[in-house]
Amino acid sequence: MNTDKHTYDMGIIGNCGYIAHIDKTGNVVWLCWPRFDSSFLFGGLLDKNKGGEFFIRPADPNYTSKQEYIENTNILRTSFEAEDGSFELIDFAPRFLQNNRHFYPNMLVRKVRVLSGNPRVVASCRPVSAYGCITPHPYNGSNHINFSGIEPSTRLSTNVSLNHIINGIPFVLSETKYLVLTSGSAFDAPLEQTLENFYYSTRKYWRDWVKHCSIGNFRQDKVIRSALALKIHQFQDSGAIIAAATMSLPESHLSTRNWDYRYCWMRDSYYTLNAFTSLGHFEEMERYSHYIENVAASEPGRYQPLYGILGEKTIEEKTLDLEGYLGNQPVRVGNQAYTHIQNDVYGQVILSILPLYVDQRFHSKARIQNPKLINHILKMIEETMDEPDAGLWEFRNLAQKHCYTFLFHWAGANAGLQIAKVLGDTAMEEKAKDLITRAKNQIEACFDKDLQAYTQAIGTKHMDASLLQMITLGYIEPDSEIAKTHLKQLEKELKTPEGLFYRYKHSDDFGIPEVAFLVCAFWYVEALACVGKIPEAIEEFDQLVKYSNTLGLFSEDVDPKNGSQWGNFPQAYSHVGLMNAASRISRKMDKPDFLKLQDVK
Repeated sequence: MNTDKHTYDMGIIGNCGYIAHIDKTGNVVWLCWPRFDSSFLFGGLLDKNKGGEFFIRPADPNYTSKQEYIENTNILRTSFEAEDGSFELIDFAPRFLQNNRHFYPNMLVRKVRVLSGNPRVVASCRPVSAYGCITPHPYNGSNHINFSGIEPSTRLSTNVSLNHIINGIPFVLSETKYLVLTSGSAFDAPLEQTLENFYYSTRKYWRDWVKHCSIGNFRQDKVIRSALALKIHQFQDSGAIIAAATMSLPESHLSTRNWDYRYCWMRDSYYTLNAFTSLGHFEEMERYSHYIENVAASEPGRYQPLYGILGEKTIEEKTLDLEGYLGNQPVRVGNQAYTHIQNDVYGQVILSILPLYVDQRFHSKARIQNPKLINHILKMIEETMDEPDAGLWEFRNLAQKHCYTFLFHWAGANAGLQIAKVLGDTAMEEKAKDLITRAKNQIEACFDKDLQAYTQAIGTKHMDASLLQMITLGYIEPDSEIAKTHLKQLEKELKTPEGLFYRYKHSDDFGIPEVAFLVCAFWYVEALACVGKIPEAIEEFDQLVKYSNTLGLFSEDVDPKNGSQWGNFPQAYSHVGLMNAASRISRKMDKPDFLKLQDVK
């Protein structure tokens, strides 16, 4: 493999029903239909031969291209320039309000417009099914191509010559062309007029959504792009929030750490909703609360760390016969982590829906009045208080009494206490107070007197980047001596010279991690802001944003040696980290004490 910096040179579009990845060659390299966790329709990311293709590009191979988003939208623009002319490709997933409901069909719209000259263009559409095992047969209608053998039915409607597309024959682009891929239903409306209306309605929808975001002045453009990327990771139909839309993109080259992230993790959802709340958006939380209530109704005991996007419990992990991204195998579908014991999830579920119980911005009928759900979660915190678990890093063969788990027992019990007071439930209130005390005792058992810091688990000296959140969650007072020594020890053990952070440095089921987990570095920025080191936080933040691709999209992992992007992409966690760090810095910068300090300088 080339050792130069590796970047995911592609953008995403989506509408809360699906996400598509489109690279700078104009090819849809990843698209799962009809759901996030369905087989790919286009999967060139994982296998160039079996993954199919859907590209529109210059016929002349000697072309240049660049990508950008239409401002404040999830609409992607790829521009091409060749010797015979230039043109732009506009890709979007329709999403807008229609009849007071969200319209978000399984529909990918591609608009091709001449910019200069008489460019010759070539287009191809070859979807696949069953993870590349089925190649459908195309047959022509009057103005569309049907692909038989795919369920649900898939159809391409266009004003481009159908035979040119099927046979890959170049054509001169002399007028605007439209291609719309649909699933489950035919596209029978007037092509040009309908798709232009969809474009303007979708553009307006995203710009209105951004306009209603409450964002501080600090690095607004970065926050807006992260928020837009994050928004389309929620499945509109059920409220589930996926960790990423991709699967088996390796954490590092040939590491075998190749996981399927197209499911709803309780933990990731908490962080995502926290970011949306900081923006003043609550629709996502309300939808997620319905998802959680449906999950809880079918779970009399433990919660799993993750569920399918409709609440499915079994997410069997299998390997597929695909070449893998850059030859990285195994290619896994499903995720064995659903069988893990990860006890931090209980606190995160309460924290995720806390505002729906206590926030006065929700009128009384909109606020949840479900003490049964909270009582059950508090009961599970109590029952798992002394139990070793796999932890947030999902160790497959290592069970410990993790400090991070106890931290969320503590935070969840505090949230339960707030809810108990709102509900006027004295028994719940006493239970929550008892759990707060017990969780504190467990956390303190993780304190190492020699290091003057909290370690990964009871009985170990390993440091863990997740414990940066002991400061951001308020367990450690930001102005305390312990905050200084704890932060110093984490920096010493886990921070790289580039400002990145390793999750941990000890060996796990697959050896010692080679790459840094990007969200950990954003947790560090947030911790710096909490302890009042605003200039340092800003400097570190600005260093981290350099690890995005040209479109402002972040991967899960970064190789500290060369800044390469690795892991599933884009990673919701990473964008959440950026948004929360920016929000924390912005709030601190707006405080009078900081403003006075700046005046003095």
